[in-house]
Amino acid sequence: MCLIKVLPGTTIEISELNKGVSRTLFDGIFAAGGITLSQVSVMTGLEPYMIQNWVKRGFVSSPVKRQYSRDQFARIVTLNMLKESLQLDKICVMLSYINGALDDESDNLINDSELYHKYVDLIAESSGGIITDSTKIKEAVEKIAESYEEPIPGARQRLIKILQVMTFAHYASISRKAAEEMLSKLD
Repeated sequence: MCLIKVLPGTTIEISELNKGVSRTLFDGIFAAGGITLSQVSVMTGLEPYMIQNWVKRGFVSSPVKRQYSRDQFARIVTLNMLKESLQLDKICVMLSYINGALDDESDNLINDSELYHKYVDLIAESSGGIITDSTKIKEAVEKIAESYEEPIPGARQRLIKILQVMTFAHYASISRKAAEEMLSKLD
């Protein structure tokens, strides 16, 4: 049984974290097109002002006609998920490493939704367990990155590095939460 009860970075409840679950959910969410700020807020647990601040700061491109796209939502979810264990400026450096200017989607080596889906599939592959061996993490990441078609030479290696960072950040967040829970139960 998987330890995760919500899709990473969201408030969207899931019964089990399986490979492909994020794609299926995104397909349903975006079946009618974009989503509004209030919908993004509900699905991420973020206050609207925080999302708007991220847009103003260039971490996320501006919505078109007040509608957030699949990739904008994935970027917001990724930022939300990683901010639990990494500083926002470091997350932005990481995302810029794979996608150039954060407010310009034209220079992306991988679109934000595909990066997020690969990450969720990677976590699903570990069945919610924590992999502490960096060699095993690298092997799992390389397997997930196999299907990635490089738009330029070296892009796959960049993706592998980013997915490794995201994976370690995920496990750090889980460990921090477990430690906090244990502390709260001290006599």
